[in-house]
Amino acid sequence: MAYNKVVLMGNMVENPELKYTGNNIPVTSFRLAVARRFKSEDAETDFFSVVAWRSTAEFICKHFSKGKPILVSGSLQTRSWTDNE
Repeated sequence: MAYNKVVLMGNMVENPELKYTGNNIPVTSFRLAVARRFKSEDAETDFFSVVAWRSTAEFICKHFSKGKPILVSGSLQTRSWTDNE
């Protein structure tokens, strides 16, 4: 059995913007900066693109802004593209 669940905690890189699909469904997307801490004091940061739908999208746009910490839970999806070169 396959299970795809991810929980990320980090800071919002940008202000979320509420948009609507052609069927009037609320959606927002934003980037999330997640620090990876090691035993040393150095930390690396990973950036994730997050998409939220419906009431979750409305809630995020109402209560969160750039730089605010947020915890998100959902499924992980990878995408690929072909460069013109």
